[in-house]
Amino acid sequence: MKILAINGSPRGEKSNTQTMVNAFLKGARAAGAETEVLLLAERDIHPCKGCWACWIKTPGKCIQKDDMEEALSKLWGCDLVIFASPLYVDCVSAQMKTFMDRMLPGILPNFVKINDVWRHPLRFGTPPKVGVICNSGFPQLEHFQVVHHLFERVVLNMHTEVVMEIFRPGGEILRAKSLLLKPFIMKYKKLLEKAGKEVVKEGSLSKKLKEELEKDIIPPDTYIKNANAYWTKQLEKLQNEKG
Repeated sequence: MKILAINGSPRGEKSNTQTMVNAFLKGARAAGAETEVLLLAERDIHPCKGCWACWIKTPGKCIQKDDMEEALSKLWGCDLVIFASPLYVDCVSAQMKTFMDRMLPGILPNFVKINDVWRHPLRFGTPPKVGVICNSGFPQLEHFQVVHHLFERVVLNMHTEVVMEIFRPGGEILRAKSLLLKPFIMKYKKLLEKAGKEVVKEGSLSKKLKEELEKDIIPPDTYIKNANAYWTKQLEKLQNEKG
């Protein structure tokens, strides 16, 4: 199995998103998968111009000369693509949304009706299965509702299916340096590795493991208390610097 993980975090390699991706892919490789990471923060990918050139003037290719052509070849050449993003304004990051908009060359302009839903046919071969990894600064799963629904629609356009969703509330805890928290963070990373192995071996993420991955790492009230204390300290520091 070839897995492409697309990380839409502007923090790139240092992001909580990549911490999750690294652990998942470690497990996937242990199960025999070939993996690759595409860090959008390090790529030159421009917003879609909405010019339809990829449908009419240069079918299957965008007229913009940037890194998207290479990215698309990787996307359509893998078995599983993981869309990994932090939660920004209850949705994916701007970098990820830009990438998704630029997937337009992969479909044809005509409309076809499949299961009572109008869609565009695919231009290229067999589409990859889709996985979603997303983390949020908020400590509740409710904040991922938009992302969940978004990818329900994305896979309709890609003529494929979502085989895994991993949502991490309170994602900022993954950056914690506390020795007290380290065992809990390591336990969570081991669960991500287990998820990577399971998806490669079984083709999807089980409900049981998904529920384990979504459990609180620490109590939400404790998380919020520490988060508010951190931001209060940062604001006080700023005020002191201003005099």
